[in-house]
Parts: sequence; structure tokens; C-alpha cells
Amino acid sequence: MAHRRIVADLSGTPKGMSSPGSRPLSQPKGIGPAGVAAGLHVAIIMDGNGRWAKARGLPRTLGHRSGVNALKRTVEAAPDLGVDRLTVFGFSTENWRRPALEVSELMSLLKAYLESDLARLERENVRVKILGRRLDLSPDLQDIITRAETRTADNSRFLLQVAFNYGGRPDIVDAARRLAEEARAGRLDPTTIDEAVFEAHLSTFEGGAPDLIVRTSGERRLSNFLLWETAYAELVFQDVLWPDYGRQHLAAAIEEYRGRERRFGGAEIDDVLATG
Repeated sequence: MAHRRIVADLSGTPKGMSSPGSRPLSQPKGIGPAGVAAGLHVAIIMDGNGRWAKARGLPRTLGHRSGVNALKRTVEAAPDLGVDRLTVFGFSTENWRRPALEVSELMSLLKAYLESDLARLERENVRVKILGRRLDLSPDLQDIITRAETRTADNSRFLLQVAFNYGGRPDIVDAARRLAEEARAGRLDPTTIDEAVFEAHLSTFEGGAPDLIVRTSGERRLSNFLLWETAYAELVFQDVLWPDYGRQHLAAAIEEYRGRERRFGGAEIDDVLATG
């Protein structure tokens, strides 16, 4: 029987292992109990609500409402498909440029989702975390976010992260600002800042980097989503509008992901020998 050759990294660190005192950046950390392998971390750019509504002669707001139902289906299906962390892009820092009515609807939908589903999420051992700049949000929305995070803080079966008023670039800027403030206050020696220290100041650090990024609607770009964290993520683009999304689509994306080989900058020894 032929045996798979060990994977080597040209830096001298074997695949899947970190150098002393660090871990591979942009690789998932997991939140499961000690000794239990973590499941997948999937991140989804939920795109196509407006086009879905337009194709049916409906207002864009109804497309967003149907998108909430797709989110509920996806959250329900994810654990059965080996996913224990799900990060979804709900509202970007650029979305404020949309019409005021649509922005208001999106704000209301997050509030309605958390209020209507919080008890179920809590009961099903789902932890909720909202990523993004909160100070721009209304006080009542900030309150419901805080309440949802507090009530689910000890849940460990599944982590649901909603990126809301979030952008990859702003999150990097905010991390840099926090580091600068710590250095100015004398709590941090600037010479100790490396990638691991920087990553720890991102809002996404607790959930780890995603294994898989999915974008629906057929578009093929990241749109300022998880820019630091996608360094080694696999990307899957699906030609389905978000309101139509469900278990079968997530399963198909995961199946495609599992058919790929993740090297994290390394290479098969056979490949290295072949190329010299």
C-alpha cells in the first residue's frame, strides 16, 4: 500500500505544528473541550437578498427578511455537518451608504433575530458574539447585543458570530489603535509586537481563523470581510442567492472544502524534490 508522504514547510516547521512559543497564525484554534478535535469554522458572506427580491418583484427589505430565515436554517444545519463555529457577514461598515430605509430594516432585523431566537439559541447551547463597531449602533440595539452575549457566554456547543457594522480594514485599524494605546500607557513593549500579538487584538481572535469562506450569489470577492483571517482559508463561491440557502448548499460547500489539500505554506516532499 502506498503511504502519503509527510508534508514539510520550507521554513523547517512541519505542517500543523507551530514554532516554539507560538501557533500558526490564521489557523483555527477551536473551542471544544481539551483533547477533542475542533470542528470546522465556516464564514459566510450572505449575498443576494436584493436580487432575490427584485426577481420576484418584491422590495429589497423583504429579501433581507427572507435572508434571516436562511440564516436560521444554516445555523440549525451547521452542527450536523461538522461545523462548530459560524461567522456571518450581516452588515458592513460600507453598508451605511445604502438608502436610509434599507439600513433601518437591517438594524431592525438583527434586533428581531436576537430577540426572537435568543431563548432557543441559549437552550441549544449556542454562544452568540457580535463583531464590529458598536458605538455607531442605537442604544437599544447595543443593549440587546449585550444581553445576547451575556446570556450565552457560557455556552460551548456552537459559536455563532455575526459581523455587524464590521469591516476587515477597520478591524485591523482598531487593533493597531489598541496596541498603540497600550504602548503609550506603558503596558506593552512595542518591540514585542509580532503577528501573534497583533492577531490577539482583533475582534475575531476568540473564534479563531475560518477554515472555509463561502460567498453566495455568484460574486467572487471578499468585500472587506475577515481580511487578516482569510490568509489560509479555503474559498468557495456558490451560485445561489442567500434567501434560498439551506442545508444542502452548506453541505456542498463543505464537501468541496474537504476535497482540497491545505498546506499552510508548506509543500509535499515529493513536490519539493521534483522542483529542486
